[in-house]
Amino acid sequence: MTRTPDPTLYVVTDRALSRGRSHGEVVRRAIAGGATLIQYREKNLSEDEMAEEASRLLRTCRAGGVPLIVNDSLEVARKSGADGLHLGQGDSDPGRARAVMGAGFLIGVSVHDAGEARKAEADGADYLAANGVFPTGSKSDLGAPLGLSGLAAIVGATSLPVVAIGGINAGNAADVIRAGAAGLAVISAVVSAAGIESACRSLREAIVSGRVWVAAQR
Repeated sequence: MTRTPDPTLYVVTDRALSRGRSHGEVVRRAIAGGATLIQYREKNLSEDEMAEEASRLLRTCRAGGVPLIVNDSLEVARKSGADGLHLGQGDSDPGRARAVMGAGFLIGVSVHDAGEARKAEADGADYLAANGVFPTGSKSDLGAPLGLSGLAAIVGATSLPVVAIGGINAGNAADVIRAGAAGLAVISAVVSAAGIESACRSLREAIVSGRVWVAAQR
């Protein structure tokens, strides 16, 4: 896989929010609806179990031409053969992951301000996630929301693509793109939707609307 991912619609799995559907079903349907990146996020299995599940998801992602990113665990990413790893501020250093996995491996980092964005870029990240743009129930430890102005500050501090995450849905997605995000990272807006494919399509439509506005301002 390339180190230049398409960040348009980045779907993050969450078993607790999936209405009883498996990660496999969620991923398959999200790709059918237009997801361009998938992040495997799992907190309740052993490392070996996660690696096995990630390996299965990787086959689905490869069939759909979409990279699979593993959340947090370098070992799960290594064992499963995943295309990349996403790190939080308290996780492993991007430089260590790069040394272990090599130049073609995708590395994303969650950031909360411009300073963290600049550091993550210097440390070798391939993309950033501006974490906590709007209030969200998916994550409870993010502090005050960034808002669109905080997102714009992060975008302005880096040359890397920035995906926005946190409380994003079809109603505010276009505003996020207008603020400079290269794409959206979503959990509940897709994983909890009754119709995963249609939820993805609605988000894609909002992204297109935002990009048309951005293009018109140039």
